[in-house]
Order: sequence, then structure tokens, then C-alpha cells
Amino acid sequence: MPTILRIGNYRFFFFSSDREEPVHIHVERDDLIAKFWLDPIRLQESGGFNRSEVLKIKKIVEKNKITLLEAWNDYFNR
Repeated sequence: MPTILRIGNYRFFFFSSDREEPVHIHVERDDLIAKFWLDPIRLQESGGFNRSEVLKIKKIVEKNKITLLEAWNDYFNR
């Protein structure tokens, strides 16, 4: 499960088994894990994060969208 970014307390990653799903990123902090689709960016699962933190994470995802998409495409050879 490659880690793409670490920003503050957040780790952005995907699983090697995610190949068949639409492009997305998992975001982890402590024991919470959210999932965001990347194209277009939208929350798929909040994973226990509260609304304000989901919005904070979404802004980070938006700011780093190109990096996240490139990492997905490089890893899965798309």
C-alpha cells in the first residue's frame, strides 16, 4: 500500500488491490480512514472523520490532485 503524501497528521495512500475501482485516495489519521474519489473529487466514505475535518482533508486533496492522479497512474500503469 504505497503512501503518496504525508501532510500534518494525515497519510494519503491507496491499496495495490484498488486497481479495478475508480481513481481514489484513502486518507488516514490514527484509526480513522476516509476515501475520496479523485475525478471528480468527492467524498466516498468519511471513515469516522467529522464534517469539519472532512472539509479540511478535501481541500488538501484538491490542492494535491495532480500529484495523487499521477501516482495512481504511475502505480497502475494507466
